[in-house]
Amino acid sequence: MSRRVRSVIRRKSNNHIIENVMIPTRDGVSLSTDIHRPQTDGNLVEEPLPVLLQRTPYNKSAPVRLEEATFFTNSGYVTVMQDCRGRYDSEGGFSKYVDEGQDGYDTVEWLAQQPWCNGKVGTFGLSYASHTQAALACLNPPHLSAMWLECGGFASAYHSGCRNGGAFELRQVTWAFREAMESPEARENPDTTRAAMARQDIHDWFSRFPWKPGHSPLSWTPDYEDYLMEIWGNDSFDEYWQQVGLSALAHLGPFSDVPQVHQCSWYDPYAHGTIRNYVELSQTKTAPISLIMGPWTHGGRSLTYSGDVDFGPHSTLDNPSEGSFNKQRLAFFDHWLKGQENNWRKKAPVKLFVMGGGSGRRNPEGRLDHGGRWTEEDTWPPAKVQETSFYFHRGGGLSISLPETEARSSSYLFDPARPVPTIGGNISSGLPIMEPGGFDQRESEDFYGCSAPFLPLATRPDVLVFQTEPLGESLEVTGPVVVNLWISSSAVDTDFTAKLIDVYPPSRNYPEGYSLNLTDGILRTKFRNSWSEPELMQPGQVYPLTIELYPTSNLFAEGHRIRLDVSSSNFPRLDVNGNTGENPCLSPIKVVANNTVYHDRDRPSHVVLWVAAESTA
Repeated sequence: MSRRVRSVIRRKSNNHIIENVMIPTRDGVSLSTDIHRPQTDGNLVEEPLPVLLQRTPYNKSAPVRLEEATFFTNSGYVTVMQDCRGRYDSEGGFSKYVDEGQDGYDTVEWLAQQPWCNGKVGTFGLSYASHTQAALACLNPPHLSAMWLECGGFASAYHSGCRNGGAFELRQVTWAFREAMESPEARENPDTTRAAMARQDIHDWFSRFPWKPGHSPLSWTPDYEDYLMEIWGNDSFDEYWQQVGLSALAHLGPFSDVPQVHQCSWYDPYAHGTIRNYVELSQTKTAPISLIMGPWTHGGRSLTYSGDVDFGPHSTLDNPSEGSFNKQRLAFFDHWLKGQENNWRKKAPVKLFVMGGGSGRRNPEGRLDHGGRWTEEDTWPPAKVQETSFYFHRGGGLSISLPETEARSSSYLFDPARPVPTIGGNISSGLPIMEPGGFDQRESEDFYGCSAPFLPLATRPDVLVFQTEPLGESLEVTGPVVVNLWISSSAVDTDFTAKLIDVYPPSRNYPEGYSLNLTDGILRTKFRNSWSEPELMQPGQVYPLTIELYPTSNLFAEGHRIRLDVSSSNFPRLDVNGNTGENPCLSPIKVVANNTVYHDRDRPSHVVLWVAAESTA
């Protein structure tokens, strides 16, 4: 799709803004770009300056991006905001993720050739604007000089971000539905395309999976329907998932060796990928690379809370000692793009927020005061932690002691027509279907798929619960979380889920206690041995499985319990396995599975936590 856009010059504060400059790409498509240049006493700064670039599908001229551009331009940078291909004022058709590498490379190199650029281009931005950074870095443009990636930048979208343990993250569905309303088709045809989409209720459509091409709520916007059906339909790890834009790890060699900050949060869907990128890049590149992990949901670094849980006023990235978030980013770019000597080099490479340790009371805003603190480390996982296995026991126990030798198991029926509802977790773009963050794991009318009498998830017959005795002293867990199971099923394929929970004891504010979700994971059993070559199971045969949960950092306070819930669904966060071996995107057939988890000396199902050395269970 081609559209004519007129360049307009505006002035705001000390900025000189040229709007809708059309930057050409290698295939002839032009990308609409706003260029913000500094002024002094009303005159343009003529000396060449470093450039900061953000590429976004969410409208380059939106107020939040204008605010960012104004800040950096007033700080002595040429700041560039660009609409991604097929979005807002840019030409071409939109295909999520996979065009961003070449388009980003071409934009960086075009900027570097302009007389107002000194040859150094830095990139910044949140979420998709972070994906665009990682994508262009996979092609290593010569003039890329520094990056701050916030809550995004796929390490591998197959393993985390689009798919998860073989299951599909349905936030991709809600994203496509929401963003299709701002597609060129919808904006240019308000009486037909936009009007038709406005009549669709996404709640109703979530009860009609699988969707049929041409007969979905996206059928009026073919680019978006095609994207969704393609990415959902590709359930095995193949060349599709190794494209630039979907996997940084597949392009680790050429990935730009420049100073980088990888920033994310524990309740963010990109937490796993952010840490994976940090670990792999810091081990293979020579430039300084940093990791920042906070306690928030996606993009919430200026908020003190995540879902129903509060971490205290010091939990944001706006703080008195280091200044606002913008000032921290400015210090990074000033050091690496302008050569300023500031405190940036003195920072530890890893900055983590350890959740927990609060009062446990309900704060004035009605949220659980979970508390927490920042810590600086030299490595991930921190040197202070060590792997510790907590084994499942008869009767729902969880401890560091090995289970009994006598054969033990726990079974349940998994009915795909009645999945376990999602209550919080690592979600973005999920509204109005999913709510991200930390919550008491109790059903409520506020969460999709829940039903009266709204009891705790632990009471469901298809949820296995394993928990420690109340802790005699506090225990810090910081690092990866891995669950090793021995399982069998009556089905040829099924899912197993695991969720780590901090269980508060009863209190005045929470008479029934509070079961706080920390992290979770899933594995579709046909991918137990290979992501690229699925293998169905023999019904009744016992198999070992490994479920990788999102990483976390939490202080389990004295008197609390560590709990692990095991089940086979987490909907609507993840698509529901029909237990037939078919992709749920394509097959409407569902059968009930009888699933079993074994926990004896020969088949010791357990969770592996990274426990701080000074902590004891």
